Amino acid sequence: MTETVLVTGGTGYVAGWCVVELLRRGYRVRATVRDASKEAGVRAAVRAVVDPGDRLTFAVADLTGDEGWDAAVAGCDHVLHVASPLGLADATDDALIGPARDGTLRVLKAATRAGVRRVVMTSAANAASPSSYAEEGVTDESLWTDPADPSLSPYRRSKTLAEKAAWDFMAGHDGPTTLTTILPGSVFGPILAPAHVGSTQIVARMIGGRMPGSPRIGLEIVDVRDLADIHVRAMTSPQAGGQRFLATGEFTWMRQMAVTLREGLGEAGEKVSTRQLPDLLVRLISIFDKPLRSITISLGRRNRHSTGKAERVLDWRPRPASQTVLDCARSLIAHGVV
Repeated sequence: MTETVLVTGGTGYVAGWCVVELLRRGYRVRATVRDASKEAGVRAAVRAVVDPGDRLTFAVADLTGDEGWDAAVAGCDHVLHVASPLGLADATDDALIGPARDGTLRVLKAATRAGVRRVVMTSAANAASPSSYAEEGVTDESLWTDPADPSLSPYRRSKTLAEKAAWDFMAGHDGPTTLTTILPGSVFGPILAPAHVGSTQIVARMIGGRMPGSPRIGLEIVDVRDLADIHVRAMTSPQAGGQRFLATGEFTWMRQMAVTLREGLGEAGEKVSTRQLPDLLVRLISIFDKPLRSITISLGRRNRHSTGKAERVLDWRPRPASQTVLDCARSLIAHGVV
């Protein structure tokens, strides 16, 4: 009998690729949407990569309310809890922490009531990072970000508190359901539809000529397809229950991303600026540019994360960052985003 997997946040960038990967592997998938009118768009986006046939269905449920979650998980064998509030630069703690933490608990409570076997939750690498991104060294899943640190962005604090709440809840649960969390880095790669761009907006700005240069920021780039793959591996591995897994990918300076795009896209990359912006200039501009202000703490960031655990336990291998960045750019161009 084909197993059924619930994927939360079906309209999202990462969730869409999780749906694709599950369908490719023969699962039945139920995706949550906040509005039934979104179902057709998700189905069309998925169909561009894999024919879902009758194996893709939908459930209406919102992280901010209890309604619909018991029906969403009914009959499911596993849950991929991918949905989370967006980390907008001007978002406040109140706007992000409550929905992220309370929404996670709604999903877990419904999943444990239904007796699903495994919940795989998407957290973030910045929930397992030193407070200062500029610290040298390589860290692993044993490190927890301090949510009380006043320098944390609301998004980073929300991801940390939501994951902590999930583990605290499961510590008091004695049923058959197990939890695994995945902590990705900066997610790039192909998009499924123009409405599902997620974090790829950075690449879109570069190839559209809307970035005069690159701030001295390093990203641990993970391909969205590899991220979907590790979610499924974590869902099916007996050893993965009760574990955190970093899925960060290759460390790359933003200027190197720009060089890769400029050299790899040919004529389509002519607008990409390979200029390195001085830190002082970035900080000065950030006084008037609130979205930029939130990333100045990452200038010169040198801390990296180890994916050794995911490689060892799940046999997971992410693709090179340059391939991901170029595939992302070509997809954005093909979909008319830039």
